Amino acid sequence: MQFIPVLVLMVLFFVMMFGIGFILNMLMKTTWFPSYLFIVVILPLVVYSLWDRGEVSFLDHLASFRVVDYLTGVAGLAGAVISGLSIQSLRKSGFKMF
Repeated sequence: MQFIPVLVLMVLFFVMMFGIGFILNMLMKTTWFPSYLFIVVILPLVVYSLWDRGEVSFLDHLASFRVVDYLTGVAGLAGAVISGLSIQSLRKSGFKMF
């Protein structure tokens, strides 16, 4: 495992989920929707789409993920959560988004 590509991938997913979460928070006026969306929809959809149903069982498929995959998922989840925290603090400071 090379460190630089993993770090770039983690930063990319963090920034991407932070941006998407921030925009969704402004438009939908919810605070934690992007975090729930990431956990309930995006992660299971990615795991299911990568699963080769004819070759291995689902538990073997989950066991085949490596540290890089988990680090990327955690970085994306952290971006979604921090977008909710930043919108929450902006709303407490008196800013009104749309």
